[in-house]
Amino acid sequence: MLAEYRTLRQPAEAEIVIKKSRFIGQARPVANEAEALQFLEETRKRYWNANHNCYAYAIGDRDDIRKQSDDGEPGGTAGMPILEVLKRQEVKYAAVIVTRFFGGIKLGAAGLIRAYSEAAAAGIAAAGVVLRVLHSEVKATIDYTWLGKLENELRQREVRMGETEFADRVVLRCWPVASDAESFVAWLTDTTSGQAKIELGEAFYLDHDE
Repeated sequence: MLAEYRTLRQPAEAEIVIKKSRFIGQARPVANEAEALQFLEETRKRYWNANHNCYAYAIGDRDDIRKQSDDGEPGGTAGMPILEVLKRQEVKYAAVIVTRFFGGIKLGAAGLIRAYSEAAAAGIAAAGVVLRVLHSEVKATIDYTWLGKLENELRQREVRMGETEFADRVVLRCWPVASDAESFVAWLTDTTSGQAKIELGEAFYLDHDE
């Protein structure tokens, strides 16, 4: 698993008009190729009367799957420019579709490349880019006497937290960055003089603003 990667925050779209042609750029986070193809199918049904639904997607920790399509536009003028926008912004697990409604004025190859690039970038900007960071769950079971001190220390360290459980003892769910988990456990042990019962859970991703 990657320590971190850039991806899209949410599905979104944006529209630009160039020489009477409408370009609708849609961007969406996708977990796998099946989701990307479903997104494409939905778009084709939604914009069944469009002249072109050009797309690109990048999926995998190392961009194992990168595909693009000009969907009838001159070769290299639509799908590849969209893919290049994804590459330049270093966005993974994402799909972008640019739908074109032809306005009657030809743009030429250079004009098409520029238009599809701008529409793709507009869609990505609308969706928002986030940094997805790998975290580990560290569950600490402590006596109530340690609660105030630990809560204050954790706030100062800006450690993300899950829901706290209150019973005979307190269970704190801490979510340090995965690469810091070992040192975090050592700090937690030292801070509580070894009195905390510490359990290391699974790793998972959380979104961070850049």
